[in-house]
Amino acid sequence: MKLRMAALAATVFIASNIKQVFGSALTTAIPANARMCFYAEVDKPKEKIGFYFAVQSGGSFDIDFDVKDPRDVIILDGKHERQGDYILTANHVGEYAFCFENDMSTITEKLVDFDIMVESEPRKETPGKPSQLSEHTSALEESIFKLSGMLSSIERSQKYFHTRENRGFSTVKSTHDRIFWYSVLECLGIVGMACAQIYILQTFFNQTGRKYKV
Repeated sequence: MKLRMAALAATVFIASNIKQVFGSALTTAIPANARMCFYAEVDKPKEKIGFYFAVQSGGSFDIDFDVKDPRDVIILDGKHERQGDYILTANHVGEYAFCFENDMSTITEKLVDFDIMVESEPRKETPGKPSQLSEHTSALEESIFKLSGMLSSIERSQKYFHTRENRGFSTVKSTHDRIFWYSVLECLGIVGMACAQIYILQTFFNQTGRKYKV
């Protein structure tokens, strides 16, 4: 009975200290000469904000971005960036703006995959005495932290390979289109040269041929 109560207390203790993460993973197309902003609400100061983005297709796979705090002060920005993975500390409560700008392109739109996560660590009173929980929670807590780190690493690897796959597909498609149109132009050039040669030969023989009357 005591073992069950200790296990239950350990579970409640760990559950009360697990991080709460609020996030939104989106993919959006940003037209040429356009600016788009997305917002995340922070309820308490010193919360962590995770910001990840990657340009999946369009142009040179780069884009301008900036992050503003509730006072409209830029706390992070970048020019011609292909991807980024940042962790910010929210020093002020309010709405944070995450903006992408596609001013460098006049025709091509950019497809951007991004993720905004607001992370909080609630502190609650631990049930039972710390001396009773330390023996039962240390191993389980360490295992949970290891699993969390491994899952984060797997998620980052998946995002990286997803981005590489999309960029590779875009490059292959662009190369295919160029080869296709080059082949079309080459065929049109060959047909045009053949028609020109036939016309020149016909004109040459019509002008230089002799006519006899019988």
